[in-house]
Amino acid sequence: MRRRSFLAVVGGAAAMPLMARADTRAGALDGVLRGAVERKEVTGVSALVVDRHRVLYERTFGTAGFDGRPVAPDTLFYIASMTKPVTSLAAMQLIEQGRLALEDPVEKYLPSFVGVQVFDSFDPATGAYKLRPPKRPVTVRHLFTHTSGLGYAFTSAVVRDFKPRPGESYPVGPLLFDPGERWHYGTSLDELGRVVEKISGQPLEAYFREHIFEPLRMSDTFYFVPPEKQARVADVGHRQADGSISKDANQPPMNGFMPIGGGGLRSTARDYARFMRMVLNGGALDGARVLSAKNVALMRRNHIGKVGVRALKTAQPERSADFTFIADGRDKWGLGFLITAGAVPGKRSAGSLSWGGIDNTYFWIDPSRGIAGVILMQFLPFADPKALAVYDGFERGVYKLV
Repeated sequence: MRRRSFLAVVGGAAAMPLMARADTRAGALDGVLRGAVERKEVTGVSALVVDRHRVLYERTFGTAGFDGRPVAPDTLFYIASMTKPVTSLAAMQLIEQGRLALEDPVEKYLPSFVGVQVFDSFDPATGAYKLRPPKRPVTVRHLFTHTSGLGYAFTSAVVRDFKPRPGESYPVGPLLFDPGERWHYGTSLDELGRVVEKISGQPLEAYFREHIFEPLRMSDTFYFVPPEKQARVADVGHRQADGSISKDANQPPMNGFMPIGGGGLRSTARDYARFMRMVLNGGALDGARVLSAKNVALMRRNHIGKVGVRALKTAQPERSADFTFIADGRDKWGLGFLITAGAVPGKRSAGSLSWGGIDNTYFWIDPSRGIAGVILMQFLPFADPKALAVYDGFERGVYKLV
């Protein structure tokens, strides 16, 4: 860490006697990350901590490629579901403009939601199912909060195993439950991204570039990686049965695909830190405002009421481990973020915002303390216990540092 950053944190020149202590704490944090690489628990890592004004800590360790390329500050990681908060910001911009409302039925914008059905029953042994109409329509708020009834194949055995009968097709769903009655992680933000495209008249890549990335000077975040930057892309690995990590056979594409709101972006820790600082600063960064402070505050509130965020069991262990990092039934969801319900000793404050991406990329934003951290690794399965241990050690080290 630069000496100047430490001085800013601990109070300027008068704090010079504390420099040795600060250096020791940064060294301990370095040791957490470097040690995980040296023990081959992870292949590489990029970690960065910010407050509202500056970078407080930035380090990279290990390799970004299975050819031995080292991780660098400009290494591009596939951040997957860390795309979701960006999509949520885009939708909030449209709400701020009066072009979209949280209680709007999604079918107002997407005809695919007309006639959507809900599972009344599903027999896992035979695949037989019964469907019925939902008790209420899917709304924009349901998409923001993963309470729409949509799931992923890796978070739901029903979604994984469902096969429509001959002659039947379901452009959306069927839903796992009536909208608003439960929280379940799934493709809701994919659909919210389609709403953004429909209202704005722009593809997501173009909308994000014009309204989010360029104002925030996030020049290394995109769906389609420019040819001149492709050499900086980190390889995605996969944890093997013996604990080692090998290159995954299926690397996320760099172009030629249809962007979705729920995932697909690549970014750097530096770029994503600018997004986090914007949130800490109530929608503005370095003179550019992308959302009002009022609507950033709205995004930070609980929007699922008495419903709790559930710690899910995986339905595809090769893609994801269990969601053990969630305070089962106690955590909440805002407009684009997991909300930590209670303060975690030695870690984030109550009301902190967070989420991650399937290749073990994670971030948290702590408005109460005015700090945020991002840690990028690049391998499957999601919520890998060793990756979560590195994340935990990083976060605990951060709170000792600041």
